This record gives sequence, structure tokens and C-alpha cells, in this order.
Amino acid sequence: MTDPYTSTTVTEDIDDAVDTTAADLDRQADAILAEGENRNFDAPPLRQAVRRDAVAARDWSQTRVQRLRGAVEQEPVKATLVALGVGVLIGLLAAR
Repeated sequence: MTDPYTSTTVTEDIDDAVDTTAADLDRQADAILAEGENRNFDAPPLRQAVRRDAVAARDWSQTRVQRLRGAVEQEPVKATLVALGVGVLIGLLAAR
């Protein structure tokens, strides 16, 4: 019977894919830790935070208004019936 493993193994033949993946993960972890060390954890002034939130809310609402206008323009009858139904429900709840 012949031995299938008769050739000698050379260290260059070993696949280093696992090692390179581990090394990549180590480098990424080091970069994340370095970024965390450089962070400034001071809170922004209240005025800046409120202004930034107001801008985000305005952008969000403008996007929603554009989507709503597009939906009403595409299906005006459906939009009218939905508005009527919502009005009736509000009226019934207010009457209680």
C-alpha cells in the first residue's frame, strides 16, 4: 500500500487565508479603538443640538409632504375618501 502523504510540506504551501482574515479583524479593531480614544465626549451646546434636530425634522417633514402630495395627485378620490373617513372617526371620538 502506498502512502498518499509522501511529499514534504513546505511552509509556503500553507494557506494563510485564516491568518490574513484574523489580521484584518485585528487591524479593524485597533482602528475602532483608536477612533474611540480620539473622540470628544463633550455634549454640543443645547442651542446647536436643538438647531440640528429642527433641521432634521424640517427635512423629514418636507419629504413626507412631497410623498403625500404625490399620492393625492395620483389617486385623488382615494385620498378624499380616506380624509373623509378620518374626519368621521375624529368627529365620533369628539362626540363622546
